[in-house]
Amino acid sequence: MWIGSVDGGDEIGEKESTSTGYTYTMNLNTSFTGDDNLYVRLKAGENAPQWKVKETYHIDTKDTSDAFKLDKAWYSFPIGDNITAFAGPRIENYYMYITPSIYKPGALKSMKLGGNSNFGASTDVGYGFKYETEGGFGFASNIVTKNADSDGMLGKNDHNKWDTQIAYTADRWHVSATLSNQQGWTGQQYNGTSAAVGIADADGEDATGYAYRAYWTPEESGTAVPEITLGYDTRSADDSVASGAPKDSDSYFVGLTWKDIFQADDRIGVAFTQPLAVTSCNGTCDTEDGDPLVWEAYYAFKPNDSMEIRPAIFGGSEVEDASDEDIFGAVVTTSFKF
Repeated sequence: MWIGSVDGGDEIGEKESTSTGYTYTMNLNTSFTGDDNLYVRLKAGENAPQWKVKETYHIDTKDTSDAFKLDKAWYSFPIGDNITAFAGPRIENYYMYITPSIYKPGALKSMKLGGNSNFGASTDVGYGFKYETEGGFGFASNIVTKNADSDGMLGKNDHNKWDTQIAYTADRWHVSATLSNQQGWTGQQYNGTSAAVGIADADGEDATGYAYRAYWTPEESGTAVPEITLGYDTRSADDSVASGAPKDSDSYFVGLTWKDIFQADDRIGVAFTQPLAVTSCNGTCDTEDGDPLVWEAYYAFKPNDSMEIRPAIFGGSEVEDASDEDIFGAVVTTSFKF
């Protein structure tokens, strides 16, 4: 649960008043062989409007109007020693990746996965696999189809997101590159300006994205040297666009984490990202994105093994377009685990 406020909320069409939100999550894991896993997640929640828009979307937001609902459901199982396969009616692409980021957001969903630009997804029918070797090399490929229960899968007019990732993970560092083929994939970027998110954002329009990630951890925690996560994304329309319409965009992310600074299991996090912003149009751009920037800083600590308190501040400038003023917010999130 959390309580907080956003100064400049009117810039993103929401109130500036102090507000609260909560999410209750139940994780159910069932194994039939000892190596497989049937994962089911149930959630209930209620959140104020400012915690549900992409510029200030809280990392824990899930609005179900207080009703318990099925949030995730999939089955994973090994194939041989190095392959894990996934299939389920409620899954997102990134659950089938080799972990691309070690930065844990303190407040904003835009900071998830090393910049939630191309990785922004939709929970629906999906399947895929990942291949990991003891030497650190990894490969993953997966697809999720929106509205598959009513519209079908893999058809010409379906809404598909097919991601393919290649990665190398060592003891203290990781690099990866992900190709994202987005077929009619609309409105799923949590980290982008209005113009950039609007690229190929209609039925029948396709886009291609590339996501590059790297992270590094120091040899010891509790020092002045932080963990570092870096991200860079591009996203472009595959088809011709109207004159003056945006065609290409990019974003970047930097996240720093200091662990065990004041007490065991605490962490300090600082991150900033340029949301997806338009880099080129078909001719002269009709709109200007300016220089969008979003940032957060937080401290997380555990009074006991089952509780975490996480005060955070966050802000941004030109988050929707070049005419936007700055936003600033503060939120305190408290988590209980049983």
